Amino acid sequence: MSEMKEMILDVVDRVLKENVDKDLVDILEDGKWAKDLWDIFLENGMTTVAISEKNEGAGGDLDDLLNIVRLTGKYAAPIPFAEVTFANTLLEYVSLKPSDSLVTYMISGNQNFFIEDNRISGAASNIPWARYAEKLLVLVNEVDGPQLVLVELLHADITPSTNLAGEPRDTVVLKNSKIVQVSDILNFEQMHHITKLETAFRLALITGAIEKVNELTVQYTKEREQFGRPIHRFQLVQQHLVQLAGESAVMQAAFNNFTAALLNDSNQNEVAFTCLRAEEAITLAATIGHQVLAAIGTTYEHALQQYTRRLWSWRDEGVHSDYWSDLIATDLLENSGNNLWDYLTRNKGEVKI
Repeated sequence: MSEMKEMILDVVDRVLKENVDKDLVDILEDGKWAKDLWDIFLENGMTTVAISEKNEGAGGDLDDLLNIVRLTGKYAAPIPFAEVTFANTLLEYVSLKPSDSLVTYMISGNQNFFIEDNRISGAASNIPWARYAEKLLVLVNEVDGPQLVLVELLHADITPSTNLAGEPRDTVVLKNSKIVQVSDILNFEQMHHITKLETAFRLALITGAIEKVNELTVQYTKEREQFGRPIHRFQLVQQHLVQLAGESAVMQAAFNNFTAALLNDSNQNEVAFTCLRAEEAITLAATIGHQVLAAIGTTYEHALQQYTRRLWSWRDEGVHSDYWSDLIATDLLENSGNNLWDYLTRNKGEVKI
């Protein structure tokens, strides 16, 4: 955690609170985005947090950055903050120069790119914010191994599409496009770290959105009256609120745990465990939120649907929980021996995935 963390988060929270409301979030459904809000983030250097000063970044660390991503999830900010900062984090991680333009990424297996004569061709779907991006960071599986490649999108064929939440998820076709930068061949440990970071960014968004679902639900139960008193006075509603607050607290604790582990390079499957636990938290948060607000259900008029639809979308994107389940099971089988308790309580820093 950097010394500036509290100040940075206070500024970002204030900017989002003052500039983001339900109507602004809704503009994504109309094919627009909050360019003015994005410019505020650019002008305040938020998009370069956790990028080193030698790469013209604003400094700070991954803890700062993931907490800002969490706040953009909490406000459902209709800007590509998570995508741009994740792409630049990867560029710096593989010793390439972060981009000063709007860059997005695609690192999943849902693609087919190849390099020929120092040009890249191929296609991929579900690329976030591609229609607005100037550059694309993609994973290319060459004969010698995978590489990260940064390419221009100026002459790409882009077909707009969206996820369940209305966020841009486009199909991109590249034909002999110009390569801006290319990494060295990536080894297994680097690929695993990249996958872990991608999941961590998504979990940060999910943590923020669940926090917001909890706040919206509590607020509604204080305003809505039945039989002459606010519905939060009813025991059954209180039971729902307690459970929802618990899920929000669990995700916040898990988020803090894996963020500290990433920052201290003391990984012990924290991201994997959080991803698996998030599945349950998302289901319960969405169910309880809509159940308590049953009078308005899932109608478009209330902000609740903006967050629950994002939770369902983000849960299904990127590396799924099956991947992390397999990884944990393999680690358990190979490293636990005959003593599960020692495995679960082993000291951090001794574990290798």
